Amino acid sequence: MRFPIGLKIFGIAVGLLILMTAVALLSMRMTRTVDGELAIIDQNYFPAYVALAQANIHSVEESAVVRRLLLAIQRRDDAVKLDQLRQQVAATGKTRDERVADARQYINRQIADPLDFDDNIALARLDEKIEALQEERQHYEAVLGKLLAAAEAGDKPLTGQLLSELDDWRDDFDRKIDAARSEMRRLAGAAIVGTRDYQRRVVAIGIALLAIAAALGIILAAAVTLGLVRPVRRLLLGTAAVEHGALDTVVPITSRDEIGSLTQSFNSMVGELRAKAQIRDTFGKYVDPRIVAGLLDRPEVTDAKGSRREMSILFCDMRGFTAFSEGMTPAALVNVLNRYMTVMSEAIRHNNGIIDKYIGDGIMAYWGPPFTSAEEHPGLACLAALDQLAGLALFRAELPELIGLRRGVPELDMRIGVATGDVVVGSIGSEQIRNYTVIGDTVNLASRLESANKSYGTRALINETTNRFAASLVETREIDQVLVVGKTEPQRVFELLGRKGQVDGGRLALRDAFEEALAAYRRKDWKEARADFENCLEIIPGDGPSKVFLGRIAQFCTAAPSPDWDGVWSLVEK
Repeated sequence: MRFPIGLKIFGIAVGLLILMTAVALLSMRMTRTVDGELAIIDQNYFPAYVALAQANIHSVEESAVVRRLLLAIQRRDDAVKLDQLRQQVAATGKTRDERVADARQYINRQIADPLDFDDNIALARLDEKIEALQEERQHYEAVLGKLLAAAEAGDKPLTGQLLSELDDWRDDFDRKIDAARSEMRRLAGAAIVGTRDYQRRVVAIGIALLAIAAALGIILAAAVTLGLVRPVRRLLLGTAAVEHGALDTVVPITSRDEIGSLTQSFNSMVGELRAKAQIRDTFGKYVDPRIVAGLLDRPEVTDAKGSRREMSILFCDMRGFTAFSEGMTPAALVNVLNRYMTVMSEAIRHNNGIIDKYIGDGIMAYWGPPFTSAEEHPGLACLAALDQLAGLALFRAELPELIGLRRGVPELDMRIGVATGDVVVGSIGSEQIRNYTVIGDTVNLASRLESANKSYGTRALINETTNRFAASLVETREIDQVLVVGKTEPQRVFELLGRKGQVDGGRLALRDAFEEALAAYRRKDWKEARADFENCLEIIPGDGPSKVFLGRIAQFCTAAPSPDWDGVWSLVEK
């Protein structure tokens, strides 16, 4: 008969629970015993010892008061004072007797208590000694009465004799009461030692029972484990094989318990992984692998409802591709274009970007949650653009081999636009075909910035938001404040110069000079602006933006702008 694994584990758990409960109950009972012993020490032994000590003190106090009374009688003090002293003698004697009676009460209460320390005989003997002291008290009272009468009668010989007798009795009483107090202290100390020994036994028994419970648990667990380890080991080996990519792994089912069901589920899971791997291999070439992963594993990433997020968008396009493609065979053109797209796409993916689509010889990509954090995506987009420009140089070096020409190879270049802002992201399309993409003004702005490179003779332009967030990673130059087609608010446009700390001094000097020239241009100081832009051309001849602004200044010198002109330039090209 096969028992389910759950029943076996449940049986082990119940057995251990019963054993641990028994250990806990026994420990609780023994702990209560310790608490009870400490309670009776506190409630019986210590109070009895304190009462005997107080009786001893009151005995000494009574002796002192008696002597003061005798002196007062000899001095013939007034009756009021004598009466007060007699009352003190009676009070101290009464208090002493009460303390002795209290001590006997505590001792007898302990003797009657069912929880004891096997010292009831010693306590009974001590009680008998104290009782004898109480009986001797009558003799003391008689001698004291005779002493006071002799003192009042003025019989000095008899007074001295009786005082000596009273002192002897008191000294004997003090010795006996002190001996009783010492015996009570010894019994209390023995009780404390006994309680400590019992407590140590409680701890030792608890540890022993816990050890027994642990041993039984280990034995039972080992017995169950031996029955499970073989199929589990096979599953483990199968998992390791799948982890290393062996998706054709099949683990044999050798039992009908939960392990058998788990093995069957594992084989089904591997089959699903194999199917998903085929989907990734197939569609990963057409859609970014992270989007494919979202479709398969994280559907919330590609939620059809869409959401508004701040993201960075990149558009890049090959300049001169149309003229370049004329006269090439389709096979050669596809070969060149595929290599170009591979180089440009690698720069995007290396910087964690998502390629949205290929548009002829252009690429649209984006960065942002959930693929990259909200703080880093503008910088990553700028770094991808710089890596694309660097990759273009490598592509140019490969181009002669790709097209089979050694001479007359056309000079290819590219334009890049990057914009950061709010977009709507989601699965957009028909019920039959959808595309996970981004839409909005920021997408249009990135496309316009890519086209704006034509007007300024630049290669990579970014908007003000991108520049602000990526300032710690890249060097930029402000180019202009423009109004692009389809936008009502002007945009400050910046040129990407390079990574932080990697831009040569000439370009940095050009940036500083261009900043001064742009300031003069915006305050309509055409003479100073012309001189400053000409200075920029002396630093780097052929600088496109400087030429553009010199052309504008020439127009403004001929036909001045309107009085309300604010330096914003309208771009008419899309």
